[in-house]
Order: sequence, then C-alpha cells, then structure tokens
Amino acid sequence: MMRVKVLGAGCANCKNTVALVQAVAREKGVAIEVEKVEDLRDIVAYGIMSTPGVVINDAVVHAGGVPSREKVEGWMVGAATS
Repeated sequence: MMRVKVLGAGCANCKNTVALVQAVAREKGVAIEVEKVEDLRDIVAYGIMSTPGVVINDAVVHAGGVPSREKVEGWMVGAATS
C-alpha cells in the first residue's frame, strides 16, 4: 500500500491535492493511505517551505501548488510497478 502525506494548513490547494491524489488512485486501482499533515513544525521538518507538499512512502515528491494530474498519475504508475 502506498502511504501518501499531503502537507499543508488545510487551504483550498491542499484540499484539491488530496482529492486529486485520491481520484487518480481510484482510477488506477492503486491502494493508498492518505494522511493530511497540518502542523507547521511537521511540514517544515520535511523541508517544505511552500504548500501543498506531497510525501510518498517518506520521500518528498512535490512542493508548492497543486500537482498536475499527469504528475500524480506518474506516482501511481510507479507504485503499481514496484
């Protein structure tokens, strides 16, 4: 199962990122566990200075703005093949 953390204070972009990740995972048939991280100290601990940030299996893969659908699809394809 892919562990996804969306880092951000709960802004619209953060919510849209969660929704996008969940939608793409459903479409691709990838099992994910999504955690929303809203504590500023936890976010900064990942080195994220611009939110939303996305962490997959403890690796930062995105920071700043909603990721593109194509980028999220690439994460899911990578998870499905690993």
